[in-house]
Amino acid sequence: MTFWNEIYAHFDPVAFSIFGLKVHWYGLMYVLALLVALYMAKFFVRKDRLEFSNQVLENYFIWVEIGVILGARFGYILIYSNAQIFYLTHPWEIFNPFYNGKFVGISGMSYHGAVIGFIIATILFCRKKRQNLWALLDLCALSIPLGYFFGRIGNFLNQELFGRITDVSWGILVNGELRHPSQLYEACLEGITIFLILYFYRKYKKFDGELICIYVILYAIFRFLTEFLREADVQIGYFSFGLSLGQILSVFMLILGFSAYIKLLKNSQTEQKFNQNKS
Repeated sequence: MTFWNEIYAHFDPVAFSIFGLKVHWYGLMYVLALLVALYMAKFFVRKDRLEFSNQVLENYFIWVEIGVILGARFGYILIYSNAQIFYLTHPWEIFNPFYNGKFVGISGMSYHGAVIGFIIATILFCRKKRQNLWALLDLCALSIPLGYFFGRIGNFLNQELFGRITDVSWGILVNGELRHPSQLYEACLEGITIFLILYFYRKYKKFDGELICIYVILYAIFRFLTEFLREADVQIGYFSFGLSLGQILSVFMLILGFSAYIKLLKNSQTEQKFNQNKS
């Protein structure tokens, strides 16, 4: 066994403590992910001369972060947790970071739930602030992937969302079993790879909303594939054809992404023909 294979035995998920409160690497990576996403949004606004002010972006950041946190937490409880009744009868426990008087933080967040919260917050923000919804979503498509990369690194450092059992030389030892570092696969595919594709494609964008549709399609494909190497949630397991819940939700995302792309493309073509006939 190499140091890499046994890295969890040499690594503490807790970065440091402040007055007895443990600060985990996952929490630090989550904060870093948010800051990176905001920085990338401002970067692309300057670089591509997009019509969004810093004030709009910072206000939107607050709106969408609230939506993401609420969506991710409620999504986990409704989709992945096996304690829905407990949370419905004890709603104050949903965001309670203490257990038996000890600070343990809040665990259990759903990406797909976060997406729903993100969409709702974005729609409400654009309606209230009178912003171009699809143009703003395109900016998000460019800004989110690198932030997502750090989020998955946080999962790896927090020693959660393990991969399936394997015999590859780069596997990570977990409870005596060698497993795929699926968190890192997702970080590279769903984070860096999608970012690079959208970064180079953005100059060829044909209509507002195209980039966010491509993001959804690519994420759904990569998430579906990486799920073959990721262990399903113990409380849920696998469904028909050995598919995980993450894969089933990814199929719905893929359909949604393609449907939105086709609809927006047709609307764009209709608008272009109307403008040509008008001129």
